[in-house]
Parts: sequence; structure tokens; C-alpha cells
Amino acid sequence: MTQVTEPTVLAALRQIEDPDLHKDIVTLGFIKDVKIAGGDVSFRIVLTTPACPVKEQMEEAARKLVGALPGVTSVQVTMDAEVPKGRGFGEKLTVPGVRNIVAVSSGKGGVGKSTVAVNVAVALAQDGARVGLMDADVYGPNVPLMLGVGDLRPRINGNKLVPLDAHGIRLMSMAVLKPGDEPMIVRGPILHGLIRQFLQDVEWGELDYLIVDMPPGTGDVQLSLAQLVPVQGAVLVTTPQEVAVADVRRALRMFETVSVPVLGVVENMSYFVAPETGVRYNIFGEGGGEKLAEQYGVPFLGAIPIGLDVREGGDTGLPIVVSNPDSAQARAFRHVAEEVARRVSIEALKPELVILGKAR
Repeated sequence: MTQVTEPTVLAALRQIEDPDLHKDIVTLGFIKDVKIAGGDVSFRIVLTTPACPVKEQMEEAARKLVGALPGVTSVQVTMDAEVPKGRGFGEKLTVPGVRNIVAVSSGKGGVGKSTVAVNVAVALAQDGARVGLMDADVYGPNVPLMLGVGDLRPRINGNKLVPLDAHGIRLMSMAVLKPGDEPMIVRGPILHGLIRQFLQDVEWGELDYLIVDMPPGTGDVQLSLAQLVPVQGAVLVTTPQEVAVADVRRALRMFETVSVPVLGVVENMSYFVAPETGVRYNIFGEGGGEKLAEQYGVPFLGAIPIGLDVREGGDTGLPIVVSNPDSAQARAFRHVAEEVARRVSIEALKPELVILGKAR
């Protein structure tokens, strides 16, 4: 009987290439804990995100390739994930335990930026990632209401605020610190201090992703976040009409100016499908977000259809990915979440890929 060896198993697995990193999964170090007992082979495939959209295909390919080796009688593949830590930039602060910070931003209000941030965060958590959501929209902090925890208050552990738990994610917002309808009237330097406190004085714990819901526009909060911490990337939310796209262009340029990579563009309220007829209506125009992404050479992360369930979920504290996971809107949000996770991994591994390229 042919003896199975670890080198032959790894040689077979080298045929599987990561579609984003463009190297085989053995070279990338994804294969761990190879064990061989006679003809029984087991190993782990450790991906860069639990939200990887091709993990099932990788598992199936690995099982088939190794199973076809002479002498192999059984193959056990365990799929796992370890989100890489984002790159640090200069002297910026780090947030202990947080591996990647992702800003969700828009050039103007009313495009559903918070809805995107909430549903993407919850979708990542549903995939098994450790996720925090920081509501940095100081003037209009609506995220606690959208997650159903608007009446709760954070507790204090020592000198740290403990985030609220909602639908599997950790949340901090000015709305739970200063409840009621009293307006926030603060100037730039105070805003800078508030953002610093949300980053340093909150007990975020171990997080794969800290999603930051930004206020609309290109003002003090955006600049403070970019100055304080190494933001792994920004997700820009727009609607199809030209007036929204024009504002996102300014936001895109702003992030370029402060050296924050743009992970991609999301087109929210992209179209409406009539439930009775199935006819698609482009209420706010067509393809503005996709054209913008193509124009500036950034990824298009997805189009999210408009739907009554999305609005109702925001009002009742049940995000659409929780309340109606099989809906077209929930599927679109999950797709966007997977794309965001992919882009974060690509950004985080860029230095390693350069080193690998030189070594080869």
C-alpha cells in the first residue's frame, strides 16, 4: 500500500489558489495541523476571515484533491479563520485587542449609511467574526435605536466603559451616554476628544473588526479618526442619483488625502422590486455607485435594493439580516459584508505579499 506523506498532501493542496491574494493556500500559510494516520488525513484550512465567500469551494476542492492521492482512505478538513491585523501607520494610536478598524462613510445624509453599517456589522458577526460598532455620528446617533438597545446604558469597569451587546456585536454610541432629545452642540476640538475617548476609554475587548459609523460629510470626525488610529479602510455609501454620487466623490478624495484606503463603494436603495409583479423600478436612477467605483478604480462592493422591511427593521431594532435573513435585502447586505471582509484581508496582507513576491 502506498504510504501517504505530508509533502504529498501539501503538494496536492498547492493546486488551490486564493482568488484575492493570487497565491496557493500552502504558500500563504493557510494549511495547519496536518495529521496522517495510515490512510486517514486531517488538516485545518485557516482563512483570513470567517466571512470568506469561497470557503465551501476551498473545502470541497481540498477534500477532493487529497482524497484522490494514492493510499488516502479518508479526509477530514476543518475550516477555520484568523483575521489578520491591519497595518499600523506611523505614530497613530492603536486600540488594544482591535485587529481592524473600518469606517463607513458617505458624502451626504439620507443615503442609509447607518443602515449599511448596522447590517454589515451584524452579518459579519453572524459569520463568526468578533465585531464592534462605534457610532461616531455625534450629532445624529441612531445606531442604538436601530439595534434595539436605545433604552440601555453601558456599565463601567474600572475606568473603562463596557460596550452594550446587541445581536452579537459590541456597541458604543453617544446616544447611550447622553439620552433624550437634547442636541449635541460641540466644536471641532471637543469632537476630537470624544472620538479619542470612544477609542481609548471603551473596553472593546478582542475584535476582528471595529466598524465605525461616521457622520455624513467630510468634517472633523472623519479627520480625527484618520489622525488618531490606523484605519484599515473606508466603505463609501451612496444612492444611485447624481447628487449623492457627487458628494461621495468628495468623501473619496478626502480619504485619499488622509491616506485611508477606500475599500469600495456600496450603492444603497439601488432599485425596488414590486412584490406583486416582480418588476424592477430604478427609483433613484441607475448604476451611479458602480460607475463611480469604476471611474476612481475602487471596488464596487454591491447594490442593495430598497425595501419596506429594511426601514421597519431600523425602527423596531431588528436589522433585516436578523428579521428576514432570506430577503433580497439581507442577501445583499451579507454579500457586502463578505466583500468588505475580503478587501480588509487584502489590505492587511499587502506587506506580506510584497515580501513573498521578493522571496520568490
